[in-house]
Amino acid sequence: MNFLWYLLIGLVAGWIASLIVKGNGSGLVLNLIVGIVGGLLGGWIFSWLGLAAVGIVGSLIAAVVGAVVLLLIVSAFTRRKNAKN
Repeated sequence: MNFLWYLLIGLVAGWIASLIVKGNGSGLVLNLIVGIVGGLLGGWIFSWLGLAAVGIVGSLIAAVVGAVVLLLIVSAFTRRKNAKN
């Protein structure tokens, strides 16, 4: 059952992060991937800062923060690549 919560939180976090960074959703699968990877990244960032994500809301906030950071990193690299062409 916890796995389903991770997927649901990842999906919501990826969707929220894509709304923040790009202004629209990126699709179900991409939102899920970004949210799950962002959750890992957000957990690492929070632990590095000495913060703890507690409960579903805390996990969602950490995942959104991580997903936003992930999308900003990816967009920085894709802009450079597109600028060279």
